[in-house]
Amino acid sequence: MSLQSRLVRYSDLIPCRDAFIDTRTPGSDRKENFTIIGPGVSENPNQHIHIAEPHGFNIGGARQPPGCTNSQHSHDTEEVFFVHSGKWAFRLGETGDDAEVILKPGDIISIPTQVFRGFENVGEEEGYLWAILGGDDPGRVLWAPDVFDMAEDYGLVLLENGSLVDVAAGEAVPDDVAPMPRTSQAQVDALMSLCDTGLRACCVTEQQRSAGPLIGPNAPLSRDHGFTTERIRISEGEDMTPERRERPDVLFLHAGELTVQVDGEATALKPGDTLSIPRRSLRSWSTQSRADFLRVLGT
Repeated sequence: MSLQSRLVRYSDLIPCRDAFIDTRTPGSDRKENFTIIGPGVSENPNQHIHIAEPHGFNIGGARQPPGCTNSQHSHDTEEVFFVHSGKWAFRLGETGDDAEVILKPGDIISIPTQVFRGFENVGEEEGYLWAILGGDDPGRVLWAPDVFDMAEDYGLVLLENGSLVDVAAGEAVPDDVAPMPRTSQAQVDALMSLCDTGLRACCVTEQQRSAGPLIGPNAPLSRDHGFTTERIRISEGEDMTPERRERPDVLFLHAGELTVQVDGEATALKPGDTLSIPRRSLRSWSTQSRADFLRVLGT
């Protein structure tokens, strides 16, 4: 596989505009979801997967205009968001009123499992979140109860196998697959709750740390994720000494420009691009000006 086939450019991202049960809910109906590496948690089997090769983690993205919301839900594996552009409110709890934090470009948040979370672009411009999900199979989303109610109002039914049926478009619920039961009060009560202080402890802002380890041992976000994340800033002349890695290695360019050499093949990254580097290959990087990027390594 050539290096170019492992490069997903921001300009080439293929969105899914009906990935989830809330796709028609006013306020949530304009979002674009991306599965960049791995299957993600999309409920639409037609969601395009850019790189299917297992990495031990998934990479995805969400692009939303101002005022667009992702409804309250919970995950079974780690969910990390890096703010590439836009101003975002992250809200916890069944109805989103347990805790809130506002994040801007360069900030990162790692939301624990078994916690209801949602997010909204509260800025004045389109925003993009780059996401990391733990595990090769991140499982399915558990939606807050009212999300089911709103979906039914707009003709969408979620099935137990995780797929969506568009009743409004004339699709029928199959006889051999039952609808997903509405999230029960017992399921809601089993989830964790965090206050504002607890949520802020899940974040590392640009002001707090603009470079260095972010997720992993001895990093600000030190709990086990199944991957580590480091933010790297380099200027012209700060070339990397070539090295080999046995672990999955993914780069995301936040700002500047970056040239990556892998086994003698070079490729230039632009802001928003994601590159998966093959295991055991010899890799290095350099810049003609400056580069600000994330590196995610599987553990």
